[in-house]
Amino acid sequence: MPRIVCVAGARPNYMKIKPVMDALERRGAEVLLVHTGQHYDASMNDVFFRDLGIRSPDRHLGAGSGSHAQQTGRVMAAFEPLLDEVAPDAVVVVGDINSTLACALVTAKAGPLLAHVEAGLRSRDWTMPEEVNRVATDRVSDYLLAPSADAAANLRSEGYREDQIHVVGNVMIDTLLANLDRARRSDVLARYGLTRGGYGLVTLHRPANVDDPGALRGLLKALGEVAGRCPLLLPVHPRAAERIGELGVPGGVRVVPAAGYLDFIALQDSARLVLTDSGGVQEETTALGVPCVTLRENTERPVTVTEGTNVLAGTDPDRIVATVHRVLDDPPAPRCPALWDGRASERIAQVLLDGGTARTRPRPTDLVPDVADTGPRHP
Repeated sequence: MPRIVCVAGARPNYMKIKPVMDALERRGAEVLLVHTGQHYDASMNDVFFRDLGIRSPDRHLGAGSGSHAQQTGRVMAAFEPLLDEVAPDAVVVVGDINSTLACALVTAKAGPLLAHVEAGLRSRDWTMPEEVNRVATDRVSDYLLAPSADAAANLRSEGYREDQIHVVGNVMIDTLLANLDRARRSDVLARYGLTRGGYGLVTLHRPANVDDPGALRGLLKALGEVAGRCPLLLPVHPRAAERIGELGVPGGVRVVPAAGYLDFIALQDSARLVLTDSGGVQEETTALGVPCVTLRENTERPVTVTEGTNVLAGTDPDRIVATVHRVLDDPPAPRCPALWDGRASERIAQVLLDGGTARTRPRPTDLVPDVADTGPRHP
């Protein structure tokens, strides 16, 4: 029975790790869930474990908050002795948060096989800490589990061998489809006095959008103009709540507490459109067929634009307003990328459990000399 450590650390991880754990356990693997503690606020943590039915972690590292270096270092220092103690055959990391990179680096040096779920996503924006995390994690991984063909193409252009790359589909969509009926039974619309198609949903959490008062002021201005045509609901992320309160909420924009997983899926499913800076929301709206306007200049999930319902609007207020009006007037047709079918986790389990235990991490000489396709380090 292979022993596999699955790592989660923050809200974006929980929806990704649950179906992978389930699929591995159905095939007889011994799965240990390690929670790094990068997210510890109840609204960002406990409610998701409850909504998704995730069992209590086998180990909790208690990393907590701090700077990128502090957080990454604490996770590494706590994960290293754990890995030595439990001696797994493989470690699975998901996404692109600091915990992902920290546990990947420790694993690569300790010896177990390393699998990265959501490998190959690229924004080519090196100002995003997530871009550094995902590129570095891919570099030390044995199994590169890509959610879509464009992500696999990124990996090939960077010189990774074909036997490392596996297009498995999107585990976020596994969780979405498994819980959609439950979400639709939520009473969240009644609680907020909403009707299906009668509101827009907003999420804001990226540092570039909420930590810079000037940028946030511009986004709020744009939301106020959009709300004149379509009232907006903004479940506020803890990191953004205080800053939004200080700048003032425009009329027509209703701020509510952060939503749990089921409530948030229900809100997305019934929204006329969604405005977001979240990568996961771009994917979920595509799977639901709901128009999405992304408040960023780039996205590491371009497949949601080319094969989904997402439109990039940037962060300029006038451009955002113009984009929203265009989407409201002529919504994109529902469409979804290949393999976003609810079975990605099964394909991941097959790769990991049928792939053997041979070391597949590339040596530097295995890579082509030019790996500049990740984009310039300093744009």
